[in-house]
Amino acid sequence: MSKSLYVGNLSWGVTEDKVRELFEQYGPVASIRWITDRDTGRFRGFCFVEMENAAADKAVSALNNFELDGRALRVNEAQEREDRRGGAGGATRRRSSGGYRDRDRDDRRPSW
Repeated sequence: MSKSLYVGNLSWGVTEDKVRELFEQYGPVASIRWITDRDTGRFRGFCFVEMENAAADKAVSALNNFELDGRALRVNEAQEREDRRGGAGGATRRRSSGGYRDRDRDDRRPSW
């Protein structure tokens, strides 16, 4: 069985090959998910490394706070991503009409 590890605080200049080489010291790396910005395609400074359980545990112990390219890595077991959709099922929120009242609505008070 394998674990997914979160690897954060990576410098912008680090490469996927460098991360793989670092983690392979503790066991075979099944995969690396390199996270990039959706709009710009630029690396976001973190990735996920998948390794066998025992190797992953060793890597976390050895590499959390390890300095790579002048930055202390943050390495821990990845957590499940929270559901970040809004209550409208992901639909965009409609904006108001800029502070102007809707012509079809009137300001009459209820007649009770």
